[in-house]
Amino acid sequence: MTGDRLAWSERSLISAAEALIQLAVFDSLIDVRSETEFAEDHLPGAINCPVLTEAERAEVGTMDRQQSSFEARRRGAAYVSRNIARHLETEFHLKPKTWQPLVYCWRGGNRSGAMTHILSRVGWQARQLAGGYRAYRRHVISELTLLPARVSFRVICGSTGSGKSRLLQHLAREGAQVLDLEALAQHRGSVLGGLPTHPQPSQRMFESRLWSALHALDTGRPVFVESESRKIGELRIPEHLMIAMRTAECIRLDVPAAVRVRLLRDEYRHFERDLPALNAQLDCLTALHGKQKIGLWKGLANVGNWDAVVEQLLVEHYDPAYLKSIDRNFSRARDASVVQIDSDLQADFQCAARALTRSNAAL
Repeated sequence: MTGDRLAWSERSLISAAEALIQLAVFDSLIDVRSETEFAEDHLPGAINCPVLTEAERAEVGTMDRQQSSFEARRRGAAYVSRNIARHLETEFHLKPKTWQPLVYCWRGGNRSGAMTHILSRVGWQARQLAGGYRAYRRHVISELTLLPARVSFRVICGSTGSGKSRLLQHLAREGAQVLDLEALAQHRGSVLGGLPTHPQPSQRMFESRLWSALHALDTGRPVFVESESRKIGELRIPEHLMIAMRTAECIRLDVPAAVRVRLLRDEYRHFERDLPALNAQLDCLTALHGKQKIGLWKGLANVGNWDAVVEQLLVEHYDPAYLKSIDRNFSRARDASVVQIDSDLQADFQCAARALTRSNAAL
């Protein structure tokens, strides 16, 4: 390896350990697996250029089982050749001679080998990821046990509706380092926290996003993160990240109840336009609160008394759950410094974020 570019050699294979610490060196990351494999998880920033589509893989696999491996390979080779030709004429047709892509498939076998060979014969400095996605996945799992312990977290605590996510956004704008777990998980964390237009990623994709975010952090500077339970929607926070967060320094966000109601209404505005969706989520709380109370909340929503709905959810559901869990799960929560925000104005959150950024930068 020399300079900022990869020194080219006839050896096209590159190990996962070598490639993944310097992904930025590559001009493109090319995932040649099928559309379904890519959708479940892929290297951050990769593009999908299948050499066999999902339907073609199924057809070739059936042929291998029911006819012969030779016939399956011959059919597969025809598909692979046509697909690579199509990618050359579309996705890659304007790539310069100096282009350096990293190519991978499931396990670094025939699919990525075929693509790498053709790209190399054209004259591009293509490399094939040894071990493919499986090697990358093993690397991610290993790194998620190591990286969290290197980070100095500042955990933003506060009752539901206190604007923790909003504060994180303003901290990021002020130049602070932020790990926004709910953004990575595409979920706001509570029983009502699903995003109607953004389904959650797979667990593997979530972990890939976490690895990428943690890998990019400067461990010499603090990182702000929101207090979370072990699961965000259907996704699990990796154990070592959870441990690092729960033993970290805490900052408690203190916001008046009336402001919390306004903030929550702003976050969950979509439920005010979709009563059936709200009712379905409230039904999930029946075991905790009983049919009578759930019926009361539904009734308030049906007549548009949204402030009352949100206030009762806070007082009777969210606040007791938060108070029960925060001191038990975050060992330094009792000693948390307090940030008081008295309105839902963006300017007040910006001011708080600026003060936190300055005070933590001085540590």
